[in-house]
Amino acid sequence: LYLPIVVVVVFSFNATDRRVTDWDGFSLRWYETVLSDRVIQRTLINSFIVGLATAVIATVVGTMAALGIQRAPRWFRMPFDALTYVSVIVPELVIALATLVFFASTIGRDGIITEATGTEIGFGYHTIVSAIALFNISLVLLLVRARLSGMDRTHVEASFDLYGTPWRTFWQITFPQLLPAVVAGFLLSFTFAFDDYLITTFVQGRGTTTVPLYVFSQIRRGVTPATNAVAALMLLITLTILLLGQFILTRNARRSGSPGQV
Repeated sequence: LYLPIVVVVVFSFNATDRRVTDWDGFSLRWYETVLSDRVIQRTLINSFIVGLATAVIATVVGTMAALGIQRAPRWFRMPFDALTYVSVIVPELVIALATLVFFASTIGRDGIITEATGTEIGFGYHTIVSAIALFNISLVLLLVRARLSGMDRTHVEASFDLYGTPWRTFWQITFPQLLPAVVAGFLLSFTFAFDDYLITTFVQGRGTTTVPLYVFSQIRRGVTPATNAVAALMLLITLTILLLGQFILTRNARRSGSPGQV
């Protein structure tokens, strides 16, 4: 299953000007071409903007929702859980189409908000981030809730017995135990947003083309070593972020004396 990924990375160093499968020696020329291409540079920046914005929003909102729903009554928690699972299991195509219809009917040219204010907001980063965040918030919520359900609450109760304030208890007791789930949710949210193609295709605006959209537009003309180089760079960025997250968790685990895994 991993062999095609290895093939893509290896042939990204191919020096050939002909068919991508004709090996003509090792070269970094295609990486130089890709990194000096302003179009690719712009798509990388767009992907980072979408990925970071989505990850931050999903992590903050998802964590807050998980903490809040923990103390909610059963009559509220059950339908909330149903909505959470619906946003995860619904096909991505349905989410993409639904968000497109929603944005077109509200902030589009003939949308409700446009007609009411006389100003067309249009499509852009905000539509991409909000559409992808719909899925990622639920993902972070499920991860943090799973961590909360398995968390030892004796330390929290001991903190309250020692007259610790809720805010201090949260930051010194609860949050360090939730950190692995929070970091995992952030990393997964960034990865999904950075690599997303389907939702981004539906709700993108002018000047917001991301790396996946660029790659798909290029392979219509055939796969080239430059295309492989872009794919290898995307893989490198994703793996670097995962390794950085693992390093942070391992460092935090050494301080707390417990193992940490993403």
